[in-house]
Amino acid sequence: SLLATFAFALLFAGSALAGNATLPGRLSSPYPTLTNLAVEWEIEGDANLNAVCNVEYRRSGEAVWHKSMSLVRVPADDTGERTWPIFRWTGKLAGSVFDLRPGTRYEIKLSLRDPDGGKADTVIAVSTRPVPAPAPDARVIQANPDNFGSLVACAEPGDVFVLTPGYYEETSLSRDGAPGRPIVIRGDGANPAIGSTFDGLDLQDRKHLIVERLTVWGGIDLRGAEDVAVRRCNVTSRHGIFADHQPGCKNCYIADNTVTWRMPWTAEGMGSSSPWGGAANEGEGIEITGPGNVICYNRVSGYRDCVSLMEDLWVYDQRCDDIYNNDISVGPDDGIEADFCSANCRIMRNRIANCGMGLSAQPSLGGPVYFIRNVMYNLAGAPFKLERHSVGSIFLHNTSLRVGDGFIAPHWQNEYFRTVWLNNLCLGGHQWDSRGRPDRNVGRAVFLPGFNSTCTFDYNAAGSCDTLFAGMVANDKFSDLAGLKRATRGPHSVRVGMGTFAAAVPFPDPPVPAREAPDLRLAPGSPALDA
Repeated sequence: SLLATFAFALLFAGSALAGNATLPGRLSSPYPTLTNLAVEWEIEGDANLNAVCNVEYRRSGEAVWHKSMSLVRVPADDTGERTWPIFRWTGKLAGSVFDLRPGTRYEIKLSLRDPDGGKADTVIAVSTRPVPAPAPDARVIQANPDNFGSLVACAEPGDVFVLTPGYYEETSLSRDGAPGRPIVIRGDGANPAIGSTFDGLDLQDRKHLIVERLTVWGGIDLRGAEDVAVRRCNVTSRHGIFADHQPGCKNCYIADNTVTWRMPWTAEGMGSSSPWGGAANEGEGIEITGPGNVICYNRVSGYRDCVSLMEDLWVYDQRCDDIYNNDISVGPDDGIEADFCSANCRIMRNRIANCGMGLSAQPSLGGPVYFIRNVMYNLAGAPFKLERHSVGSIFLHNTSLRVGDGFIAPHWQNEYFRTVWLNNLCLGGHQWDSRGRPDRNVGRAVFLPGFNSTCTFDYNAAGSCDTLFAGMVANDKFSDLAGLKRATRGPHSVRVGMGTFAAAVPFPDPPVPAREAPDLRLAPGSPALDA
């Protein structure tokens, strides 16, 4: 169950209903995933935005509480005419508890305090989702290209179909499993060079299904799917694994797949300036909308966008989605396009190489949207894309190395708001643009033209290779580390160079042809280490 017990102790002073005091409202923990839990606590008041809520957690039955990150204060706002339709969100405190055990029950302790009035202490009980697995007493049915269609048409919850190698044509499944008793479609892994090959797989509106160890030409359609797992498959298609129309998919698990297409890494194909869907820039690797989905441990390459959520009219409740531990290469537009996320999307520990933009939040819808410990190498555009009035993105412990400006989040349409950069390391340099042409306007250590007083920038490492340490934050230009600290009001940032890495790292100049992602761990004694 999502919420089991509440132990409220609400104490309000006489001024508690005044504008700066906090009145707690509905508390929820929506869409648990395998390793992360969300908290959303709607509130009223707190006009001066100084309410805080500390978080602790423990496994049910444990005695010791563990500290987690505090909830984030998310003011009510909307996107205005920058999007169609207009997206609105309510005032709340929201955040995640990270890196938990699958299929485990936890207690989360919340302590809300507002110096202007309002206090609440609450404990909620929530369970993470288990890794999808066959039923322990599953009936195993052998199938081949001749009888698979007739057998699966009569499938019962819990059935496991093991497919012999062969060609199965395009297939649309019509049967659902049940909670704890998924229907499993499994290729014979004894000879992966031959494989059980489908010319497209339609899983629209299916529930409680596991598809694994298949070779698929033509894509896997998850539109309307719930609690469906796609894992260990080889997918080759212009649209790889997708749920790109409302209502998208919900609580799906897309893991350990290899998803590839034919986009080359060339100057002509970089960025969205190429024709949309044309020969120079096409394809979507894993593209979904909907809540509670997990995209992890996939290898995705050769797409315009390698992993992406949806935008504008195609968005459906993009919250509590996890994108982690994926290996992404050759995405001339975006490596990970986490656009239009609302609360508690988590993009973590991905490796991104040879891509246009690294991490896109265009926009985030209030947040928090977490980008944690992602590594980016040889980007043609920028590590962080925050256009369209992006609100509530949090960037922690990310690393980027690229030709041109290093720590860069350009703004082309609007400033970004309530964005947090902490403990990131970004290096740029060489005065060439992404297509190998001389450009004296790039190579800066830091370029954050949309930075404003709502943003946080501290404990970051920045540097440049073969260019002077310089840059611009908002309208403030600087030419040394002291100037960067003044411009960002972040006193703890440090300056680094190529020697900050433990292994020899080639600077990605020129960015074409594609480059292997190097080891970007820090060297002993690096000024960025533990700083």
